[in-house]
Amino acid sequence: MSVTTAPEAIVPVTAEPTKFWTSGRRAGAIFVALGGLALIFWGPLAGGPQSGPSSHARFNAGQDLLAHHIAIPSRLGAIVFAAIAVVCGIVLLSRAVVPFRRTLIGIALVCLVIAFLCWQIKGQTMPLGYAASQTVFFALPLVYGALTGVIGERSAVINVAIEGQLLMGAFLAALVGTMAASPWAGLVAAGFGGVLVAALLAVLSIKYLVDQVVLGVVINLLVLGITSYMYSQLMQPHSESFNSAPPLPTWNIPVLEKIPIIGPALFQQNILTYLIIVLVIVVHIGLFHTRWGLRTRAVGEHPAAADTVGIKVNATRYRNVLLAGVIAGVGGAYFTIGSGANFTQNMTVGKGFIALAAVIFGRWSPVGATLAALLFGFTTYLGDFLPTIGSSIPSAFLSMLPYIATIVAVAGLVGRVRAPAADGKPYVKG
Repeated sequence: MSVTTAPEAIVPVTAEPTKFWTSGRRAGAIFVALGGLALIFWGPLAGGPQSGPSSHARFNAGQDLLAHHIAIPSRLGAIVFAAIAVVCGIVLLSRAVVPFRRTLIGIALVCLVIAFLCWQIKGQTMPLGYAASQTVFFALPLVYGALTGVIGERSAVINVAIEGQLLMGAFLAALVGTMAASPWAGLVAAGFGGVLVAALLAVLSIKYLVDQVVLGVVINLLVLGITSYMYSQLMQPHSESFNSAPPLPTWNIPVLEKIPIIGPALFQQNILTYLIIVLVIVVHIGLFHTRWGLRTRAVGEHPAAADTVGIKVNATRYRNVLLAGVIAGVGGAYFTIGSGANFTQNMTVGKGFIALAAVIFGRWSPVGATLAALLFGFTTYLGDFLPTIGSSIPSAFLSMLPYIATIVAVAGLVGRVRAPAADGKPYVKG
């Protein structure tokens, strides 16, 4: 006797509806709004209807002010570039998924910046070569800090203590560099200082499972207290003996230094610039094209699965946090022996937190974080440059440009991003 069963009802599977406000559409709305405001205000304010010398924005291709100028009619330039930003925003708004989304966002950002400059520097000259050099100069510690953050978070350790690592690196570079009368000794000491702070972060977060965000804030305050005390008790009263380190020498790269604009910016620098170029390339290749990178990303995404295939999760995290600490400490040397300045209290002034924002803006990629750091470096340069040409914007507001750019970039343009799945979660082997 056979038993027949009724066929199971087939339930149609429907795809989840795509949310309207995707990150691309959100960025598009921002560019349409900012571009529209630029069309309304920046264009009319950029100069009179006549295209006389006073209504031109002049860009100098080199550092020498006698070099060839690129002149853009201020009003026309502000209107045209603002309109391009609006068009890019409309394209981003038109579809949930837009090919070349990041390219469109980049074009819109550049056009808004040029439109802003056409409005601000009418009748004046902006030296592009010097601007590029200063952008790299201001972005340098941010790139070091961002690489530190990328390596840490790819290993699932949130490093809020980048600020403290930079500050300790700056302090020891100045102290040891002065005592040894050698910037190279200071550079080594800076890397050691970064490792010390990283070791404290690693032990407390990985072994003792302390909340990583709270721990990072506490470590920053601890380093600030230690360095401030040592500065007031040792460095300030005995500056010649403990706070006058010789600066790192500048090395010019033949031929490459003659490249317009980027030559002086990248190839007339000290070792910190050359080192970071190599580090960005090496870390990018290492993370995405080597066994070390595969294991690092596995530990950051699914530590339990990584453990089952023989990867030592916590040992990998320890190694990466300490490696990142060396990078941050060396980056801290920028503030003292890298720029030829003496150490002062809290001289990093929040650069570590901006580096964290660059990590998010760059989507946990070494190259993306570097580009974000360069953007923040350029806004810092603008904040210094515009008051010198009589900008109508209050100087107090201009000094806030890097922080405003950070907020807009992370909260507005990035949208919803996904960090490594295990980011900030300690791993306890079952």
